Amino acid sequence: MRLMSETFLDRRHFLRGASAVTALSYSRVMGANDRIQLGVIGCGDRGRYDMENFQKAKSDVVAVCDIYGAQIDKAREKAPNAKDFKDHRALLEMKEVDVALIATPDHWHAQVAIDALNAGKDVYVEKPLTRTIEEGPLIVKAARVNERVCQVGMQQRSGQHYLQAKREYFDTGKLGKITLARTWWHGNGYHLRRAPESLQTLPSNLDWAHFLGPLKWRDYDPQQYFNWRAYLDFGGGQVTDLFTHWIDVVHMFMGQEVPFSASAAGGVYKYKDGRTAPDTINVLLEYPTEFTATFEATLVPGITGAAVEICGTDGRLWIDRGRYEFHPVGRGAQPVIVKAFSKIDEDHVNNFLECVRSRKRPNGDVLIGHRSAQASHLGNISYMQKRRIDFDPVREEILPF
Repeated sequence: MRLMSETFLDRRHFLRGASAVTALSYSRVMGANDRIQLGVIGCGDRGRYDMENFQKAKSDVVAVCDIYGAQIDKAREKAPNAKDFKDHRALLEMKEVDVALIATPDHWHAQVAIDALNAGKDVYVEKPLTRTIEEGPLIVKAARVNERVCQVGMQQRSGQHYLQAKREYFDTGKLGKITLARTWWHGNGYHLRRAPESLQTLPSNLDWAHFLGPLKWRDYDPQQYFNWRAYLDFGGGQVTDLFTHWIDVVHMFMGQEVPFSASAAGGVYKYKDGRTAPDTINVLLEYPTEFTATFEATLVPGITGAAVEICGTDGRLWIDRGRYEFHPVGRGAQPVIVKAFSKIDEDHVNNFLECVRSRKRPNGDVLIGHRSAQASHLGNISYMQKRRIDFDPVREEILPF
């Protein structure tokens, strides 16, 4: 399986002709003080949260889209003048829309993102960028060919204390030779959500067939709609939902984005409720510069917390969304502790909007988003195939078994 590299994409100038001109014709020239017009595709909890951060950054919500009318109603409480749609393609036909915010379930990310990029919209898409490993290069190509700004919602890339830790400890080499990056995320409640009574029978204003989209047909199931993260048809479980954030931090700090092997083990050990994504999982990745990255997660009560710890010969760096700690090697050495000093979600939206105006690459560029999702997918492929996955980090393809 061949995946396109950044070099391969950038050399394909001949693809940019008519497609780029068509896409750019939809995009208005924007001044520094212009308010950006936003179309929201996917109006659930996360979509509305992101939408409010765009509104704080002085963007105007002109359109909202969802397959469930109740979600549209909630979004329009915050954006009463927005037009509403059930089909994202109709929203993308609006020339007034500058930016598409995509917060659908994962199985819709690729199609909606590609449609938006081909329609000439800049795109902010929630992580993971993709549901499958094959989708990533297609989205990267659509962004590059149409010369669009595409930010993936891996907000640590814009978090000020993450950036400070990178400058002070990784750019300077203060950790010495790094051999291990440990990550964990336990007790994430979103993977245990139970559908409310209002969804036990199919609401008349919820388009179940449209929700399924590219997936094979199955009768309406309130749990598969409400808690889709627990089903591998819709996403990659805790690995793509949570590990993608943390492996992206590792990639950012280490300057390495493509592992050469993946191993994983886990299962549905506790929650025998029909879910197909494991409730407990361990992933191990190996990288060309001689370090390993691990992820562990369980939903079983009794353990919570989420962080990254990177270990080197001269010290270790522990970081989460609230602070970082540097622990130097040596008896009696005192740790350095720095608390977070900005709101990473707002920082990430602001970075994206700055790039919409400047046309620069954003902090969580589409290729970065593809590479971090790709690493997570390799872990899931290993879990599902119950074997070590060997990956060519140059050609970016799974090697034959």
